[in-house]
Amino acid sequence: MDEPTVMDLVATSSSSGPVAQRAEGMLRSLRQLVPFDAAWLALSDSTSGSYTSLASVDLPASTLRYLSGPRMARDIEVTQTDRLRPPLSPSDLPYSAAELPTWAECLHPSGFHEALAVALFEDGGRRHVGFLALLSAGTEPPRADVRQRLHELTPVLARGIDPVRALAAAARMVKGATAGALLCASSAVLPLSGLEGHPLLTGSSPLVAVARSSVAEGAAYRSFVWPLGGHHAPDGHVRVTVLAGGTDPSPGLVGTVVLSPPGHLRGLTPRELEVLGLVVEGCSNQQIAHTLVVAPRTVATHLEHILEKVGASSRTLAAVRAEREGLYVPAAAGTSARR
Repeated sequence: MDEPTVMDLVATSSSSGPVAQRAEGMLRSLRQLVPFDAAWLALSDSTSGSYTSLASVDLPASTLRYLSGPRMARDIEVTQTDRLRPPLSPSDLPYSAAELPTWAECLHPSGFHEALAVALFEDGGRRHVGFLALLSAGTEPPRADVRQRLHELTPVLARGIDPVRALAAAARMVKGATAGALLCASSAVLPLSGLEGHPLLTGSSPLVAVARSSVAEGAAYRSFVWPLGGHHAPDGHVRVTVLAGGTDPSPGLVGTVVLSPPGHLRGLTPRELEVLGLVVEGCSNQQIAHTLVVAPRTVATHLEHILEKVGASSRTLAAVRAEREGLYVPAAAGTSARR
């Protein structure tokens, strides 16, 4: 292989620019290493089985729309090209490619007769991140050396378009991060590369429900603490950081949730953190008393202690500081724990 071009491809794959820009640059380098007449590079949404166009070479808009549609997704599944395997050509199929809608309705009419297609995987083949199709107007099947060359380059291409990369990098910037998960647009929660899992980070977890609500409300960042072992936090607290997805396209992914040590809590007790969460929600003393099943005067006493500990002159200022510093337990945490 042309080593300088390979190095260019690797450098582009590892660059920090927008994923679409990386994808276009990788296709330009790839064309010097693996011959093709047109190319399609797409992101995979494992939760829906669909594909989103990321970059292309010499393909009209109508063809791109077709390739991003359900027929292409179905043909990828039928031919098992969505699996971790070497690049596949139509000549490898035990039947004519014309039997597949994508070829009969789109590619053959567009003048393409051969191709090399390969699914792109990360995390040692556990996570399907994308799909690449290199199209040719010729009728000769791809040579063995060309197939092998593309096979060797697929990890570089996968790394370059991986939508989780930016999310994982942001998650690792959370100080002392110990666990994390990816939030899918569906109810699924996926592992976050480089961080451990945690019982709190499951699809049915109230913590994850709060994280999803934060993202749905448009918050790019949110931090709070969560009680461990019950709403009285017999096992202490854990800090939760919710990060919404970035500007890069991330099909099926909406953000990340990261766990870390709670940090300095200003001497606030578990009950005071719970009260602060309800204050942040805008609850009155009477509403807080009803929620916690305590007397209103008890709530007033808690608030006096809270104002002193956070250095605030009013409950409004206390709520602002609590939200800014993540010094509160969301109301949903106490509600779920008291059920």
